[in-house]
Amino acid sequence: MQVAIISDIHDHISNLRTALKLTKEADVLICCGDLCSPFIVKELGEGFPDRDIHIVFGNNDGDLFRITNKANEYPNMKLHGEFAELDLGGQKFGISHFDNIGRAMSASEVYDVICFGHNHQFEISKKGDTLIINPGEIMGGLTGNTTFAIYETTTHEAKRLDL
Repeated sequence: MQVAIISDIHDHISNLRTALKLTKEADVLICCGDLCSPFIVKELGEGFPDRDIHIVFGNNDGDLFRITNKANEYPNMKLHGEFAELDLGGQKFGISHFDNIGRAMSASEVYDVICFGHNHQFEISKKGDTLIINPGEIMGGLTGNTTFAIYETTTHEAKRLDL
């Protein structure tokens, strides 16, 4: 199973559309928060159709009421609040927006994969048997790099994709 992981969109529609075009082979999309505006939900739903989308909220997701209402229009989209725990491809994922929470989760050794964003810094690392993935930022404005990650559950390997 191939899992696409994105974070920190910050309303950057053109970068999001480009990234989603590169996820055609992915079975699942994880968004680690900071969509920002409700209109990004439509971009996610239409750009990743008929496949599961899992979203956690970030600190810049302002209008949660409208984000939630818009997400209800897409049966493949699941909003998890500030934390998600998923079983994908036989592996246990822990997902948060915040890097400090993600790192604390990795110390628990409960998860096979931890995904988080918030600091906009791309990272693939290991802590014990837990793979840590920060896909960086779709926005591309803070670091100057527009990145996301693809994770393959069969090989337990992640790779960076740059736009």
